[in-house]
Amino acid sequence: MCGLFGLLRSPAAAHPEKASDAFVVLGMLAEERGDDSAGVALFTGRPVTRDAPVPLEAGDISVDGCRIVKGRGRFSRVWRPDLLLPLLDCAPVAIGHTRRATQGGRERLADAGPLAVPGPGAGIVGAHNGDVEAAALRERFALPRGRGGSDSEAILQALVGRREVAAVVEVLQALVGRAALAWVDRARPDRVHLARAALSPLVVAIDTEQNMYWASNPRWFREVRRCTSVEFASAVMLREGTYLEISCTPVPHISARAEFVPTARPCDLEEGVWEGFTAADRDRDRAELRHAVRKSGTGGFPALR
Repeated sequence: MCGLFGLLRSPAAAHPEKASDAFVVLGMLAEERGDDSAGVALFTGRPVTRDAPVPLEAGDISVDGCRIVKGRGRFSRVWRPDLLLPLLDCAPVAIGHTRRATQGGRERLADAGPLAVPGPGAGIVGAHNGDVEAAALRERFALPRGRGGSDSEAILQALVGRREVAAVVEVLQALVGRAALAWVDRARPDRVHLARAALSPLVVAIDTEQNMYWASNPRWFREVRRCTSVEFASAVMLREGTYLEISCTPVPHISARAEFVPTARPCDLEEGVWEGFTAADRDRDRAELRHAVRKSGTGGFPALR
């Protein structure tokens, strides 16, 4: 399992430091879902129209429009407030990730999120929580060979260059396994794409200054409220099979959305999906599951739950 967390700022927010505090606390809380590696991607908000090579093994990368910092170990080991907090305070979008390796090496930063994936235009930067059948995805979409060994890279490669909702959903419907995703098209850094396919939880929250956040556990937002001055107006667990495009102008709002039926394997439904959840949060989410299960003997097609 991995932990996702992030921030899309409201241009009208009066106290950017409060949202930054919330982001950092979310990162600390996300350690419970992964301590093999951690990383953040901080965007400047400047659109990038041409892709630039990104060395995946580097722990501190500055590319047009984005700074990506990641390393082995816990988020608290990777996060450097003296260097990164001023950048975070100015970043309109921040993506965070903590990793517990399922595919790819534990030691290689090429498999640590967030990942910058080249492609049409300027490419995308994103993070993934879950475990999917990467080989089948590569075959279906004729993807180039990955530079790392993670399934996250394969998913992002399939998504790069896809801006129409139907094209995005085509990829999301093709995933077999657990998946939650957050990504940004570097050419359009004023919006965030969020998706929950099968099982892997994803919560979206809005604070009273209209900043928007996402995270892998609803409890984390209650913890943020307890130990920072941020007040949340709402926090909602996305249902399985939900895709959202969220734009930040004039304030964060849903600019596109779609629903689809995600597919999981029988082995995917395990208690680790809800690691760190309270029993009440876990049971509430389990009651709303609606994925299809790919069973043996169905000719490769999923059977509905």
